[in-house]
Amino acid sequence: MDDFIIKALVAGLLVVLVSGPLGCVVVWRRMSYFGDTLAHAALLGAALGIMIDLHPVVSVIFTGTVFSLVLVLMQRNPQLTTDALLGIIAHGSLALGLVILAILQNRGLQVDLMSYLLGDILAVSDRELVWMAGLVVMVLVSLAYLWKSLLSIAVHEELARSEGIAVDRVRLLFMVLMTLVVATAMKVVGILLITALLIIPAASARRFSATPQAMALISVVFGVLAVISGMFASMQWDSPAGPSIVVAAVMLFFISRFSLFAGK
Repeated sequence: MDDFIIKALVAGLLVVLVSGPLGCVVVWRRMSYFGDTLAHAALLGAALGIMIDLHPVVSVIFTGTVFSLVLVLMQRNPQLTTDALLGIIAHGSLALGLVILAILQNRGLQVDLMSYLLGDILAVSDRELVWMAGLVVMVLVSLAYLWKSLLSIAVHEELARSEGIAVDRVRLLFMVLMTLVVATAMKVVGILLITALLIIPAASARRFSATPQAMALISVVFGVLAVISGMFASMQWDSPAGPSIVVAAVMLFFISRFSLFAGK
């Protein structure tokens, strides 16, 4: 097997290690729109990084963290609903990112927009694998620390407050973890498909899980199967690797649904 294929598989597996458990929380709390918002903001972060000659991953993490903090602060304003805030931030950041990239291209700077939108997993370098592994370890350690609080908030937010859990702080930390996952997955499936890798394996694992921990583990298994089968399909039919992984995840989801109906 070629070296770049092995690197691509390792990168995909690193991403699903964190996207599976985090995706479970996203499904429980119905935060898929927030995932889309962070993904759209990632394009703005990447564009700003290119403009000021900063590594795109660093700029994406910084931009996502700033937007997370802004969202937490603006949610305290009862005049705007959360979905309205997310819509404004998502579409505004995406449009601004595209404008900045267009200006940079008009000035003669070559920018591979499709690699940001759809990912470029086959071009992952050794250096990128190292920082991806570092981000994955950081997210997993932080998630283990926050896991009980996240479960309590997902079950009943007001009850979690009464138990002394700092809900706003936990929510902000979870948003930051989501930002780290977006920065990690951007190279694998691209900005447009990051949310799919968060939600679909978790949704597939839901019916097979008796406990939240089991759902997190099974979602990782579904993610691993999606990465391997998607990469295989990409090599067989010369299709884009990132979208192929997401298509494989969708097929696994429907297989899990059909098995549910068959079991009945």
